[in-house]
Amino acid sequence: MTRHDLVVIGAGPGGYVAALRAAQLGLDVACIEKEPQLGGTCGRVGCIPSKALLESSDLYWEAKTRFGTHGVKLPSVGLDLAQMLRRKDEIVAGLGQGVAGLFKKNKVTRYLGLGRLLGPGSVSVAGPQGELRLEAKHVILATGSISAPLPGVELESGPDARVGTSTEALAWPSVPEHLVVIGAGVIGLELGSVWARLGARVSVLEYLDRILPGMDADLAREAQRVLAKQGLEFHLGSRVTGARSAPGGRAVVEVQGREPVDCDRVLLAVGRAPNTQGLGLAEAGVAQDRRGSVLVDERFATNVAGVYAIGDLIRGPMLAHKAEEEGIACVEGIVTGHGHVNYDAIPSVVYTAPEIASVGHSEEDLTAAGIPFRKGVFPFQANGRARALGHTEGRVKVLAHRDTDRVLGVHILGPRAGDLIAECAAAIEFGASSEDLARTCHAHPTLAEVVKEAALAVDGRALHI
Repeated sequence: MTRHDLVVIGAGPGGYVAALRAAQLGLDVACIEKEPQLGGTCGRVGCIPSKALLESSDLYWEAKTRFGTHGVKLPSVGLDLAQMLRRKDEIVAGLGQGVAGLFKKNKVTRYLGLGRLLGPGSVSVAGPQGELRLEAKHVILATGSISAPLPGVELESGPDARVGTSTEALAWPSVPEHLVVIGAGVIGLELGSVWARLGARVSVLEYLDRILPGMDADLAREAQRVLAKQGLEFHLGSRVTGARSAPGGRAVVEVQGREPVDCDRVLLAVGRAPNTQGLGLAEAGVAQDRRGSVLVDERFATNVAGVYAIGDLIRGPMLAHKAEEEGIACVEGIVTGHGHVNYDAIPSVVYTAPEIASVGHSEEDLTAAGIPFRKGVFPFQANGRARALGHTEGRVKVLAHRDTDRVLGVHILGPRAGDLIAECAAAIEFGASSEDLARTCHAHPTLAEVVKEAALAVDGRALHI
């Protein structure tokens, strides 16, 4: 039996960041991860590989469709999908090695195997070395999430899978002729965009009457129009009742009220669910809600003494950076007694082209809560930098309290929205007003000037429109 101050189960963004911060604070820390490579779903088969393919596919698309407008003439543009996938894999491997290096530097003990909670302060590790038992005063559960299933959808695994999840869609060895994406959320739109740029016909089937549920409805409608122009076919209000592989390397998707859809690949992307399989929660007495999320208090403590949970295992958006912030707040609470996450200042980003980014409340949220607000909107079409880039779709929307002018939410559809939203998250974190954003000097010409102009527009005084 080996003893540590803290054992973290899971080495995704929440888990490994929590382990590193705890080590910085002087704890003897161990981290259990069942996969040989560190980084979790995000690092191995999620955030990082998908962004690598999004970047590569966007460059391919730009070379085919936009380079000529810049005076760049190419005799032809060819696709080397194998090289594109190799580049993605190299990035993933490099970042995994980086996390391993950080563990070594900070003296975090890594255990390879499946971690299982035995009870307060007790964890088992089943791995190549057999079964070990660890003792620790504190245990953090950070096992992340898995792709949510859908009744009737018969999932397969591996690169030859005709019906798969995002894991399979990141490694298909050839471009599908016709890809059906089930779900118009972040994952479905991002990976649908990748394969559409590379030449696939992409049909997106969504049960709801809109795309990107939970994001600003106004920008979601505009995003749908832009993505439709890029070739994505949207079929909203479509209830998928089944999907399965078919003879001849095909697949069939069954939709209520219409003929079955024939295609050669299916991507199931209807969300994610807490990954609690084999974690021993029931046996240890850890309380969960009906969705399977672990119940925690404001300090991330479960109902079992000394056991905490963070990230996709608990309530809130399933975002890597949210998990990181919770991991830091959790261990700082354990060591110093203080830890905090401002859930109103957690941004979310969809890495399509253009990108879609939000932080804080939407108009729908504020209206439903009866909170009075004013809004300012400014288009990228009126921005010099956006025109120079050749990407003028979209706009910035700033929502501010009607009486106090405090920024309540910012929503961006446009080039590099994922980078621009950081300024807006900082504004909300520090309680800034729209006047504060408007009075802050922004370099010219930059895309960030659109944020400034939208803030000016809250008071009806945008300058460049």
